[in-house]
Amino acid sequence: MKPTLPIYMDHNATTYLDRRVFEAMRPFFMETFGNAASRSHSFGAAAHQAVDHARQQVANLINALPTEIIWTSGSTESNNLAIKGAADMYRDKGKHLITQVTEHKAVLDPYKRLERDGYEITWLGVDRHGRIDVNELAGAIRPDTILVSIMTANNEIGTLQSIREIGALCKERKVLFHTDATQAIGKVPIDVQTDGIDLLSLSGHKLYGPKGCGVLYVRSRAPRVRLTPIFDGGGHESGFRSGTLNVPGIVGIGMACEIASSEIHEESRRLAMLRDRLQAGIMRRIEGVTVNGDERHRLPNTTNLSFPGVNGQELLASMNDIAVSSGSACTSASMEPSYVLRAIGVEPELAYASIRFSLGQRNTEADVDYVVNAMPGKVGRPIMARV
Repeated sequence: MKPTLPIYMDHNATTYLDRRVFEAMRPFFMETFGNAASRSHSFGAAAHQAVDHARQQVANLINALPTEIIWTSGSTESNNLAIKGAADMYRDKGKHLITQVTEHKAVLDPYKRLERDGYEITWLGVDRHGRIDVNELAGAIRPDTILVSIMTANNEIGTLQSIREIGALCKERKVLFHTDATQAIGKVPIDVQTDGIDLLSLSGHKLYGPKGCGVLYVRSRAPRVRLTPIFDGGGHESGFRSGTLNVPGIVGIGMACEIASSEIHEESRRLAMLRDRLQAGIMRRIEGVTVNGDERHRLPNTTNLSFPGVNGQELLASMNDIAVSSGSACTSASMEPSYVLRAIGVEPELAYASIRFSLGQRNTEADVDYVVNAMPGKVGRPIMARV
């Protein structure tokens, strides 16, 4: 079977809306359009009921209570609320926080803001696979440490951290543990109870849900976590996040989480098989290709490959039939090598020549085989003899 071009392999950037999610959302745009806070009439009551149902759907996916699910506009807001909210609420205990250098900018930048505001931040390094040393984390925790933020899975290289071990350490030291689970949600199982997570961020558009809708899980017991809100006005979401709720988006993220709950294991196995087929096929056909990240502990859908001796911008420009991401972050003035790849020891020229392939629900073996066969021509090298 021939694949449909262009082939989309950039699911870590965003996913399309699952049709089942779209159908669940559809009535809440026009027919059931009420404000979930206006429960004195049937329109608002129906919206409120839909929001409560979505809370349960999300809670089921991560083994939380529905009341611990706080709606946000996405993971960036969730991360800001978790980090800045905890820093302000617990500042009397201390002003020391810990994170790692390969976090998403939505975590790094709030930490940098707090650092400018007088908080002390410990920036943990990572090994060549992109994993922190939990013993180093243990040594960094102090009596005045109030929060540790370590992402579940890296968005560029797919590396999974030892979340359960980190959570147990934080519980033992009575320090709050926040994880940005944006990339991991729906791809690997997450249990906030057994993993010892106090705060968790996720976003709908990474798991076939809508853009502009996210979640912050806030633990309500053992311990009860409190946060200073960053939005004021109305006291919505138990006072954590004021603002009229995005009911269609909330319904959509709820349905996306319900689908993930039932399909995560089978779909993750399928994606891992496709990823391994893609990676092995490219490495057999193109000499010198290397894998970035941890090949044992990583997302099932992600592989990040470096193509030595290749101009990264030209390589990406040649891939108009394959949607992927490069190993560089584009700014208005220049192309900078990925800070994640640099942190794991990848030289700048290799970082420039790196491609992230992130597969998803609609990708097939035909897609993978097309990409494998197309890549030698795109990097400008002959196919190796052993294929």
